Amino acid sequence: MTFHEGLRVELAADTRLSDRVAITDAAADGPQDGSGDEEAAGGAVGSLWLAAGTPGTVVGVTAHDRPGHGAREYERLASLLDSFGRDMPAQSRERLEEQIAALEPDWAAYLEQRLRVTLRVRFDNGFILDGVPDTFFTAA
Repeated sequence: MTFHEGLRVELAADTRLSDRVAITDAAADGPQDGSGDEEAAGGAVGSLWLAAGTPGTVVGVTAHDRPGHGAREYERLASLLDSFGRDMPAQSRERLEEQIAALEPDWAAYLEQRLRVTLRVRFDNGFILDGVPDTFFTAA
């Protein structure tokens, strides 16, 4: 499924969130006395459960498409071969073809990877989840 801003979604399953809670109206660097104490900063450790089917709206979509070094090198060398291979000396072309063949497993692995997409969703109850994989949601 393709997600876009404004799309109505629902949580696909019960989701537990647990981490340190930060108070957003507190100073960004903690309490003024510099103690760093969680209670003084207004933070706590806990968890929150959101039920499957909790409705919300997508307010941001981020695609993470980062090929590894081998895949980038394969793409660069294949482009070089496609553009200039016919004009290269035979030995240079053969060496380039060998380099490309050695990088084919990296390229195949990159192609098999699914593009990773994360969402920022504002739920109807006011909660916002950011950086959540798209697999956590279904269209409403």
